[in-house]
Amino acid sequence: MKRLAICSGLLLITLVNPVFSVGEAGAIFLLIAPGARAGGLGEAQVAVTNDAYASYWNPAGLGFLKGQELSLMYVPEWLPGFNLDDMYYSFAAYRKHYPYLGTIGGHIIFLSLGEQTRTDESANYLGTFSSYMAAFTISYSALLSDNRSFGLNAKVFHQQLTDLGAGAEKGKGYSTDFGFDIGYMHKEFLSQRLDLGLTITNIGPKVSFIDPAQADPQPTNFTLGFNYRLIDEQFNKLNVIYDVDKLLVGSYADMDWDGDGYIGRYDENGSYNGSGDYNSGGQQETAHTDPIYLGIFTSWVDDWLLGGDRDIDNNGYIGGWNWIDGNQDGAIDITSELDSTSSSIGFSSPEYGIYNKDGEKEKGTGDDRSIKDEFKKLIHHFGLEYWYSKYFALRAGYYYDQEGKINNPTFGVGLRFAGYGFDFGFTSGEPGHPLTNTMRFSLNMEINSPKQVIQQ
Repeated sequence: MKRLAICSGLLLITLVNPVFSVGEAGAIFLLIAPGARAGGLGEAQVAVTNDAYASYWNPAGLGFLKGQELSLMYVPEWLPGFNLDDMYYSFAAYRKHYPYLGTIGGHIIFLSLGEQTRTDESANYLGTFSSYMAAFTISYSALLSDNRSFGLNAKVFHQQLTDLGAGAEKGKGYSTDFGFDIGYMHKEFLSQRLDLGLTITNIGPKVSFIDPAQADPQPTNFTLGFNYRLIDEQFNKLNVIYDVDKLLVGSYADMDWDGDGYIGRYDENGSYNGSGDYNSGGQQETAHTDPIYLGIFTSWVDDWLLGGDRDIDNNGYIGGWNWIDGNQDGAIDITSELDSTSSSIGFSSPEYGIYNKDGEKEKGTGDDRSIKDEFKKLIHHFGLEYWYSKYFALRAGYYYDQEGKINNPTFGVGLRFAGYGFDFGFTSGEPGHPLTNTMRFSLNMEINSPKQVIQQ
């Protein structure tokens, strides 16, 4: 199952904001951006989506559409930098407008992780199996006014990692779960040329496979987007598009919340047992994630800003080592410049060491971090889209994740004619990045309305 672990790890690396660590987010395939148009615009879509792909990007966008449409997308080689030629991504969406009711639609996602090799605990070959992830979503949208709409999604998703548990694990390596999305769109927001969109996606219960006690939260995500029509003439149009993302799952490492210098040692009732996850005040100090109703708020606040000391090396206590810069070079030499203090000096003493044995600062205050660190966790999407009439489009975009160190330029083209649309998107990037040279192809087909051109 080594290949499966590699595939899952790559998904974590390429799809998830580093506010999550491995094991803190489930169903991360839901974050893969569909649509070649979006692929060419740096994945900036929430305020500009205007076809069946709105079912994914912002269901509120469906409310402005008439008629019916089918959209298809295929990525023949997902993560091309790793030569996993049997790993592919496909997407299909449909929408239909009903007078006096609104627009109903939906989409299907399928991500193939390819064929995996099964081995036993002694690495003996036991055969092969296929792994995949899939989601089915139903959408509804209606207008609130001529320029405002809302939308809702209900989804069921299935993750088939393996059909058998590994080693001594009980159960099977698959899960079936459900979630919801909400969206809002306001055209001509504050200005006749400015559109606004916002979404909260992947709202739902935690996801588990073998052990329900180790369930991970869904990647609940908030997105705010703007589209400004810089040029809005009959034959020439230029859209300037910007989206910003924030994952809404408050996650914590091992944190000392009560300032006693230790992690946990109490049960949830505040009774001392020497090994519990809680402090004497009933606060959980071991690594955990907040439920969605708390995560929406706590995800915006830095851990240390709340007052906790962080146990980075996971040894159960905070700091205990002092640093004396003997050679005056401003760098910690862990072999000669760290002295243990935990055995002779109490935690509350100013002389107590703030570092661990690896030279990492564990004892701190709210001054160690600021609101600037929260902004580093935001993911930014920039897009430029030029249309000649309603038939031909050129696109460029930029995907920027400062904390994840992902800076991917994107490019794309689009064609529209007689109710059909074709889009191509290309993701560039640094050599060796998993998404570098990723190509997306999309096809849109308006049904029973061959003379209607998809409106931009």
